[in-house]
Amino acid sequence: MTWGIFILWAVGVTSFTLLGSLYARRYERIDLLVGLYVAFVLTAQVLATKLALFHSPIGSFTVPAGVLVFSVTFLLTDIVNERFGRRETQRMIFIAFIAQIAMTFFIWLGVQFEPAPLRALEAERFDAIFGLLPRITLASWLAFIVSENIDAYLYAWFKRVTHEKHLWMRNALSTLPALAVDSAIFVTLAFWGAGSALIMSAIIGQIMIKWVIGIINIPFMYLNHVILTRGKHTPDRVLWDEGSE
Repeated sequence: MTWGIFILWAVGVTSFTLLGSLYARRYERIDLLVGLYVAFVLTAQVLATKLALFHSPIGSFTVPAGVLVFSVTFLLTDIVNERFGRRETQRMIFIAFIAQIAMTFFIWLGVQFEPAPLRALEAERFDAIFGLLPRITLASWLAFIVSENIDAYLYAWFKRVTHEKHLWMRNALSTLPALAVDSAIFVTLAFWGAGSALIMSAIIGQIMIKWVIGIINIPFMYLNHVILTRGKHTPDRVLWDEGSE
């Protein structure tokens, strides 16, 4: 990954998340944040078909190209959790999960169509990219639903026990464990049988890249928090006790 790509990623994260927060502040609605979250999740799933090489001072790692986009989904869950509470966050996660299943189903249908002779080569390339590998697909779904819900629970819990102080703490200490769980579940299930050394190497590489992105996301969380709360009285909407029933 080059510095130019990283800068574009930072601009994209800033623009889209702040737009979602401005909409939420203006209309007191979660709609745009949910739409962006679903778009990021689906984009990450498509980009996961490409493996990318990430360079770091301690070495290079091969990870899915969607890792940058997917890591931002945890920023969005924290933004929604901060302003609208855990229940709304988990509804958003469920919507994105259903959207993944729907997208996968219709892409699978598209792959089944007989290609037109004039575009047979392009059709073969499309099928090679989007042809489903059931184990990898199921591993991705399971990792998503578990890790995103862990992030939602941890964020709400840290917000409660810290009395809504230390935003950086609940952002980092909910996102980083959830990212680790996502990598561990996905790599283990998707590549089971490839050898424990290879699996551990892949897990560690993904966790390191995701953790770096998770830490970089903290300033973006503060930016969105300012948009949502500055100059306004923001009641606590986490409702932990009711949400735990």
